[in-house]
Amino acid sequence: MERVGVVLGSREATPLEFFVGVEGQGLLRLDDLVVVEGYHPKVGKVRYFGMVDHVAKVHEGESFDTDIFLAVEGKIPVSLAYVAHVSVTRILPEEFFPPDPGSPVYLAQGEDLELALYYDAMRNQRGSTTLPAGFLKNGEVAYLNLEFLNGVKGGHVNISGISGVAAKTSYATFLLKSLLESGVLEDAHQAKVLLFNVKGEDLLFLDKPNLRLSEEARRDYERLGLPPTPFGSVAFRAPPRKEGEGILPDVETRLEGVRAYHWDLVQFAQKGLLPFLFTDKGALTNLGFLVAHVTEKLRRLAEGQKGPHLLVADWPEGELAEGITFDDLGRVRLKSFSDLVRYLEYKLLGPETGEGEGDRTWVARQARGTLEAFIRRLRASVENVGHLVRGDRKGHPPDPLEGGEQVHVVDLAKLSPQGQMFVVGSLLSDLFAKKERGQYRGRVFVVLDELNKYAPRDEESPIKDVLLDIAERGRSLGVILIGAQQTASEVERRVVGNAAIRVVGRLDAAEAERPEYRHLPPSFRQRALILPQGSVILSQPEIPVPLLVRFPFPAWATKREEVLEDNSAEALRREFF
Repeated sequence: MERVGVVLGSREATPLEFFVGVEGQGLLRLDDLVVVEGYHPKVGKVRYFGMVDHVAKVHEGESFDTDIFLAVEGKIPVSLAYVAHVSVTRILPEEFFPPDPGSPVYLAQGEDLELALYYDAMRNQRGSTTLPAGFLKNGEVAYLNLEFLNGVKGGHVNISGISGVAAKTSYATFLLKSLLESGVLEDAHQAKVLLFNVKGEDLLFLDKPNLRLSEEARRDYERLGLPPTPFGSVAFRAPPRKEGEGILPDVETRLEGVRAYHWDLVQFAQKGLLPFLFTDKGALTNLGFLVAHVTEKLRRLAEGQKGPHLLVADWPEGELAEGITFDDLGRVRLKSFSDLVRYLEYKLLGPETGEGEGDRTWVARQARGTLEAFIRRLRASVENVGHLVRGDRKGHPPDPLEGGEQVHVVDLAKLSPQGQMFVVGSLLSDLFAKKERGQYRGRVFVVLDELNKYAPRDEESPIKDVLLDIAERGRSLGVILIGAQQTASEVERRVVGNAAIRVVGRLDAAEAERPEYRHLPPSFRQRALILPQGSVILSQPEIPVPLLVRFPFPAWATKREEVLEDNSAEALRREFF
């Protein structure tokens, strides 16, 4: 054991915190873990484990600021005081009396470090539940208790930080790597991942090795017990291009292995996806009842239909031709989202000539102004989602529970905000409904950045309702949300509050002072302002202090330029055939 100092007697020592006077050549830094032994005749020996969260040096013997110049020249006697503040993480046995001043302080290493951070308690009847989460400042592996992540004792992860330097997505994908390949998650082979790509095409190369991966980073992965390889089983889905014939994925940097996704009109109606086109509070306040009513009418209309077009049963046979209005036709096949909007306009407002009224069974006794507002919003959505909801081809929406791939990346980056809302809301609603019905037994991890957009604190929307459901009931159903945002203060409290694991990257100074970060001691909030890329502050329920951890460089490419090309014959055969 390496002795570094003694418990100070000039400052108050309590069972929960004390100061250490660092002696001689001793070195104590922020995040160092220490151990102190105490003794009382009535309880015997007690061991205090703690983490250094403040260190300072000061000259004793100086009265004025200018005395430092005299001290440097040796003209006045001074002593250098090197003091560290320690927050106690654990007391064994739990006898809460303070350590004695003058007690020697040692660095906690090996078994002592495991006791200080409760690693010995992270286990169940099957064995250890320590999940690699990065490296501590002293180079030791940092662990999370898997049972607070897989839903047994807790679930969900929330990651905060400034975009670009906080590495939210990088840490989320590293956690996924650890969950799927460390061997700690027992049923990892059954776990599925739904990962939304919200910017650029960064996540479309998860299955490609990173040519910038250094030998040091490879050794880091080996120390963590993880293979330094990209993800092995990934499906990539992207929205279709708006222009051109056929349905081709709208991607630029990855040209192979990406499939386009869309819904057909029958799927749109049967799954009740209409509400996900209305995502603002104003719309729901005035139109909520009408949206629910029309959604139900569409669901009944689509009953028994196979699609992709939606057959309008109350009109004579025929297809809608260009330039012909619904007034001129009878029964038709709706073959585009635009057709559906026109049909709803007819049912709610009456003939396009402006004469007559809408179908009374559809208007639900709503005022004409409400009906017109509903139609105006639907018309505005045609440009944004017309290529995502169509009646000309059988729909192939992403479904992470089907297919052999374990990780499903769904690209949203090129969609309009309304399109992104629609895709996220539709997929999460469908996923949660299937888990509620027990259609898939394995765990599903959902990774979603920009939570402040999908679950804003001050607004209501159908997507927010789905996310709240996942946050509050998801862990019992095996749906775990790994959410991220720049500002947790703008995200619904119940979504953030239900996350058992909280991760903080570099923060904006104003954001760091918000109440959402009070789980961090002041020194950690201050350090969050200067965190380097690749480091995060990790909080978990079992450990009373947050941990500063460093995670390894991604072993998978995060953009096209980082892809380590595989020119083997087998790789070329896969690419071209």
